[in-house]
Amino acid sequence: MSEIRRNTEAGRFELEVDGHTAFIEYRPADNHLVLVHTEVPSALGGQGIGTRLARGSFDLLRRSGEKVELRCDFLRRFVEKHPDYRDLLA
Repeated sequence: MSEIRRNTEAGRFELEVDGHTAFIEYRPADNHLVLVHTEVPSALGGQGIGTRLARGSFDLLRRSGEKVELRCDFLRRFVEKHPDYRDLLA
């Protein structure tokens, strides 16, 4: 199982699976990150990759003490279903 990595040069969290990369794009704001878009390649669809990516990225953010603003509908729905991540919201 691949780990989530933070690619600061590209401004995204990434998860590589079977040669494909799923990612969450972000941009820095004043005192938090704005999570803009989540992309899961169609070849990885229906495998729960988006959920793994969201959970892993939020766990990384929690460990680093960072807060987020959600501009991505997928991530908004994820946090609605997993309220234990609401503490990360800026």
